[in-house]
Amino acid sequence: MTSPADPRDGAAPPAGPGLKLLAVTACPTGIAHTYMAAEKLTQAAQARGIAMKVETQGSIGAENVLSDNDVNTADGVIVAADKDVDLSRFGGKRVLVVGVADGISDPDGLLDRVRRAPVHQGGAVFDAADGGRGDGSDANGGGPGGGTGGTGAGGELPGPAGAKGRERSVGYKALMNGVSYMIPFVVVGGLLIALSLALGGHPQADGGLVIPDGSFWKHVNDIGTIGFTLMVPILSGYIAYAIGDRPALVPGMIGGWIANTGELYDSKSGAGFIGAIVTGFLAGYLVRWIKLVPVSRFVRPIMPIIVIPIVATSALGLFFIYVIGKPISWVFENLTDFLGSMTGTSAALLGVVLGLMIAFDMGGPVNKTAFLFGTGLVSKSPEVMGMCAAAIPVPPLGQGLATLLRRRFYSDQERETGLAALFMGFFGITEGAIPFAAARPATVIPANMLGGAVAGGIAGLAAVGDNVPHGGPIVAVLGAIDGVALFFVALLAGTAVTGLTTAGLVTVGARRAAERTKDQIAPVAADAPVDASVDAPVGAPADARGATATTEANAAQGSDSGSSAREPVVPPQAAPAEPATTGTEETGAGAEEKATGAEEETAGAGEKAAGAVGVLSGYLTADTVSEQLAADDKEAGIREMAALLGRSGKVTDSAALVRAALAREEQGTTGLGEEIAIPHAKTDAVTAPVVGFARSAEGIEWGALDGTKARLVFMIAVPEAAAGDEHLRILALLSRKLMDPAFRTRLLEAPGKEAVLDALAEIE
Repeated sequence: MTSPADPRDGAAPPAGPGLKLLAVTACPTGIAHTYMAAEKLTQAAQARGIAMKVETQGSIGAENVLSDNDVNTADGVIVAADKDVDLSRFGGKRVLVVGVADGISDPDGLLDRVRRAPVHQGGAVFDAADGGRGDGSDANGGGPGGGTGGTGAGGELPGPAGAKGRERSVGYKALMNGVSYMIPFVVVGGLLIALSLALGGHPQADGGLVIPDGSFWKHVNDIGTIGFTLMVPILSGYIAYAIGDRPALVPGMIGGWIANTGELYDSKSGAGFIGAIVTGFLAGYLVRWIKLVPVSRFVRPIMPIIVIPIVATSALGLFFIYVIGKPISWVFENLTDFLGSMTGTSAALLGVVLGLMIAFDMGGPVNKTAFLFGTGLVSKSPEVMGMCAAAIPVPPLGQGLATLLRRRFYSDQERETGLAALFMGFFGITEGAIPFAAARPATVIPANMLGGAVAGGIAGLAAVGDNVPHGGPIVAVLGAIDGVALFFVALLAGTAVTGLTTAGLVTVGARRAAERTKDQIAPVAADAPVDASVDAPVGAPADARGATATTEANAAQGSDSGSSAREPVVPPQAAPAEPATTGTEETGAGAEEKATGAEEETAGAGEKAAGAVGVLSGYLTADTVSEQLAADDKEAGIREMAALLGRSGKVTDSAALVRAALAREEQGTTGLGEEIAIPHAKTDAVTAPVVGFARSAEGIEWGALDGTKARLVFMIAVPEAAAGDEHLRILALLSRKLMDPAFRTRLLEAPGKEAVLDALAEIE
């Protein structure tokens, strides 16, 4: 088995003719992205004279499977996947592992990069839960890549151009994995505590809202407290799991518990969710590092279930207690001294400081320092507790408000969590904002602090008093606040500042992310040859029709640089001349007229048949084709497409179909790039497979990696118990065909439904 020599300087000649490459493409759902990546790689290889065979691992199983002979004679292997792929068969070959999106957006770049990929040693499985590793990463190294590539060894060494952006994406995906598992614990724990306080709590001067021991509501409160206690270890554990797989789960969870238990390192408060994020990443990368240690094959089977968890848990726990825990304890003590020195200063300034601290870590050492400082002065200076009480509900109320102001920038789960946060904020449960802060710390924490400072400052200036050690509107409703009107002014002002700031930062962040994505996917090729005669298609925006030569060159190569860049129009080819017809009875003009009439009649019958019988194995008919979508956002587009499928008579519950399609979007966007979106769902809301197609002149933002808006939208729905895999086969063929720019142009410019059906009838 031979492999290309490894250049000493790390350089490699571009992949070109004479090379033989293999590829494996796979996405979590195994539908469109899998086949689009395969088609893009195949097209790029053919254009450069490279022999390539691509194995697709889709929902209908592995197709075009790579044989041992294929592997033996290959010069390199590209694995473009967002799911587990067995790499052991590629031992001794250069293996480049990236996300499936890279196979769609940068096939030419992958053909070059595979020559620089490290040689795989075998015996490994690419695990998407590790976050797709970067350039050729496997047992030889490669940081997590989250499905879009990654970084160098251990995530520390930079990969090729653009790797830094992918590294940030990796951390975000690991963080979001932890947040998604944590959210139910926050919601359940917070709502149960809020309900128990509202229905069973009684305000007392020295004990806040107290629920009598042994009562029903006390038991409800205890259950909620368990949920809140578990949420921090869950966050830490599943961050670690996303990086280091199952062996990292135990050290991650135990590390999170240690981080949240201040008594273990002489602190009056644990490190909260910020400490959990730290332990999660430490545990994940520690486990990955341990996996790289060579061990005997006799020890290897017990490594993931005994050795790695014990070593990683012990090392991480002791490191946190003896190294990280001491600074946390020091911060707690010095912050308390600092606040004590401020009691004689301006009340407004003290309120600002307390508000900043309350909103910073929402239950961590900084928050607890401010809260305990306020509760210690309840009987002597209730105004200090009043400052805290006004700031306490601002983070959850502000984040809940932001989800209402900018709904399209939040997922369905986040919007539901936002409603729960509003409820928790009413009862003074600051932790309701933790899911948002954990997911977007750089955006949410500053916004929370700004609102908390405003609320605390106004409460201090107005001398608002709180006579119980608790906060939020609930204490005002129960009569524990002095100066109720000004208390609500402070609270509402802080909430508005946090909500508006968060909404603004989320909007700006989304736009910048879209711009970065465009820059990474469609780099400018200023020296590319340009055909100045190529025009943007009819109906394209003015900036597309007047695009620079660079943009046109990129478009001609099939890589959009944004929603304004369109594929060049491919003029329809002239129909081949019909063979001459001769006859003995009819000649000349009369025969020609009859022949023309017969042709027209045949064409008309064909169009009618296509409209009635349908295309794509009959799943798509004229009834489920729309020439123009009215929707201007993804959710509205899915609802409109569901209504379009309803015309087929196969949809029994349109609302359930919409929910299933939106749930699929939560797993990952079905915006495939190249101005295409294929939302799909498997649900009993339909009685038989059905496909719909619609066009959007302006395009709909669908979250595609290349930044293009969806102008060609297909929707597929099949029953849960759909027999066979015919619909998946059709979708695979459709995905491949849509990679042809000329075919996409035909669909965009088709003058009517029948022309659309004629084009789609080519897919067999």
